[in-house]
Amino acid sequence: MQRRSFIRHSGLAGVLAAGAAPAVVHAQANIRWRLASSFPKSLDTIYGGGDVFAKKVAEMSGGKFQITVHPGGELMPPFGVVDGVQNGTVECAHTVPYYFFGKDETFALGAAIPFGMNSRQMTAWMFEGNGLKLMREFYAQYNIISFPCGNTGAQMGGWYRKPLQSIADMKGLKFRVGGFAGKVVERLGGVPQNIPGGEIYQALEKGTIDAAEWIGPYDDQKLGFNKVAPNYAYPAWWEGGPQIDLFVNQKAFNSLSAEYKAIVEAAATYSHVEMQAKYDAKNPAALKQLVSSGTKLFRFPKDVMDAAFKESMALYSELSAKNPNWKKVYTDFAKFRAEQNLWFRFAESGFDDFMQQQKL
Repeated sequence: MQRRSFIRHSGLAGVLAAGAAPAVVHAQANIRWRLASSFPKSLDTIYGGGDVFAKKVAEMSGGKFQITVHPGGELMPPFGVVDGVQNGTVECAHTVPYYFFGKDETFALGAAIPFGMNSRQMTAWMFEGNGLKLMREFYAQYNIISFPCGNTGAQMGGWYRKPLQSIADMKGLKFRVGGFAGKVVERLGGVPQNIPGGEIYQALEKGTIDAAEWIGPYDDQKLGFNKVAPNYAYPAWWEGGPQIDLFVNQKAFNSLSAEYKAIVEAAATYSHVEMQAKYDAKNPAALKQLVSSGTKLFRFPKDVMDAAFKESMALYSELSAKNPNWKKVYTDFAKFRAEQNLWFRFAESGFDDFMQQQKL
């Protein structure tokens, strides 16, 4: 009996019984994609999230689905990856959505906004709330489908040549700050600078900027910021839990088989969890090393925090009045944030407050 006739007449049960399933059910095409990262290769945590994703895709596909990962600037500028994915120059990118707030402020809601959510709350909004649904509806305008693919956890507030003692010290401060937070810094009298991670040290060293924030102790130590600006602030009120995304060209994703689509989603989710685990594991030792080498920690003054919060809320109201995309997503975001904070103030904060006062 010819094989084609055998399959047609035997049905799936017959195919499985005959042992022909691997060739029929699991046959998948060999695929090669390119991933453009917005991060320098030297940062094994945030850049490494793209590597982790690509390796998991290869493992789960038996090596048939290969993705090469390219650091920021290799294929395109770090802040050019949305255009690259949208136009199909590359199939996917690993980046922080708020870098692209200049296209539409709504991009920032897919990553972090000042006084937004922490990492657990953000993940809950994405996977169990309406976050992923709403952001995908928005990204569809750019021929993109998104997948959560990392989170750094709450970040530090940056490196300063001189510590901030009051809100008055924000006036005229040339501050490298990622993405959307610059809008609030500007309202506080600062001069925001949106500079890729790989270029921050040189700008800080030359005095082109007065201060700079990146992520936290582990990455900041690698980039050497403590050598040119010894004062280290906390917390980053603009990044309580910034999400990193995998952006995939919609046409490229739609061309995948159902199995490969599931592999992309699973690999991105694995990378999402693994990235924050790395940061949580590596940041404590790095902070100790920085302090022992002369780094001076300081907490943002209350008047800075209060002013930043007030200006952030005013900005969000203004955006809701003029940007329908923002209003649609932020309305849901704000409701979810309020509910999360009501819960976290009891069990989570209660436990954390007690434990962090203990000598263990």
